[in-house]
Amino acid sequence: MAEELLIGENLSKEEKYKALLPQLKGLVSYETDLIANLANLTAALKTTFNFFWVGFYLVKEDELVLGPFQGPIACTRIAKGRGVCGTSWQQAKTIVVPNVDEFPGHIACSSASKSEIVLPIFNHAKEVVMILDVDSELLSTFDEIDEKYLSEVIILIETLL
Repeated sequence: MAEELLIGENLSKEEKYKALLPQLKGLVSYETDLIANLANLTAALKTTFNFFWVGFYLVKEDELVLGPFQGPIACTRIAKGRGVCGTSWQQAKTIVVPNVDEFPGHIACSSASKSEIVLPIFNHAKEVVMILDVDSELLSTFDEIDEKYLSEVIILIETLL
């Protein structure tokens, strides 16, 4: 198992994703525990991109419950349809928010968060079972590059379910 990521510091965002993805596949290929894998994935994403917050919310009954994450303390429970994460879960789609203050009903777990990308993760029955939430302390951080490569991370996670 790789215990160190090898990502060049002077790479573009897309080059970093391209270098990171095969390492993530290797990282999770030796571990069968989902929570351990989610924990390492959050650490890898936070370390590589220096995001403000990276984490998972797990669907438990009628709400999202905080799972493995990296960053400041976070909201522990989110109702379906509330905030960006709850909306992504309800709509079963990725949401990119350039400015969280302009998102109706945004839940401010931290006032330092300024932009966000949230991606749903599906089980084999095509039900949303968890959410990947990534926050930045800068406005308009996330774009089509993040959506494309974080979607590949989601596909990797879905193979673990």
